[in-house]
Amino acid sequence: MYSAFYGLTQEPFRLTPDPRFLHLAEPHRNTLRAMLEGISQRKGLQVSVGPIGTGKTTLLYCLQHILLHEAGPHPVIRSAFIVNPTLTPEELHESLMDELELSVTGTSKPARLRAVHQLLMESHRSGGAVLVIIDEAHLLSPELIEEVRLLLNLDNYPVPVLQIILCGQPELVPLLMKPQFAALRGRVAVVSKLRTLTLPEVRAYIAERLHVAGLTGENPFTAPALEDVFRRTKGTPRLINLLCDRALAAGFQRKTKRITPDLILEAVDGLTLSDDKMEMPDPLSAALQVVSGGGKS
Repeated sequence: MYSAFYGLTQEPFRLTPDPRFLHLAEPHRNTLRAMLEGISQRKGLQVSVGPIGTGKTTLLYCLQHILLHEAGPHPVIRSAFIVNPTLTPEELHESLMDELELSVTGTSKPARLRAVHQLLMESHRSGGAVLVIIDEAHLLSPELIEEVRLLLNLDNYPVPVLQIILCGQPELVPLLMKPQFAALRGRVAVVSKLRTLTLPEVRAYIAERLHVAGLTGENPFTAPALEDVFRRTKGTPRLINLLCDRALAAGFQRKTKRITPDLILEAVDGLTLSDDKMEMPDPLSAALQVVSGGGKS
């Protein structure tokens, strides 16, 4: 609607995950690096958490994109991306068969596990790996968490072939801290954490999305408007996208090329801009702080 008016070739603040618009601010860069290193070093089980709207899913798609293109025409990493964790164990195994493109003669759990085990053996022989990403992992049921543990038990090689990333909101940490998940928790080798953006990171985030969307001229957002965006969204990328999109639409309606604080205020009307902060319980909280390089500044 407003793209041509601002010299853009596409809308810069869509909410759908798109690796092209991934801005690698410090928390995203650190988390992506931790994931890639964990996979390349065959660490096994990873846990990654971040508040709502910080870009976890976009980061996971970027991870898959990097692994696919780095591997070339014959990828050494087979991957499965589970986007809906509210499944039954049977549905989880069915999703794994589809995502990993495994042919199974039977539909029983033993038959499907044998197929996964066969894939692990073949990957081990070829020097490859199998990656399973579970998004929104904080919604996993106890039954599915147990299935994750059982999948890891299929991998009995000195260097783990099966790599699993559990990614979700901060509630994932207290979920895994429950006593019944001690066995799985003990296998977590990599922990990473996303945080919201600082004011300089918000400025860079907005500028980069506008650039990717085709902007070649001056940033339409004035410095005071950018400060207002940061103050109202508290640096949460999803809320930044919502607010900036509405501000550009409001500016288009007024036929003004400059987005000022009054347009930010107009855009805020009708939006719920909140960012719940959740505490990380020990002992994983210490690891999260170390990996993420500290909290929000």
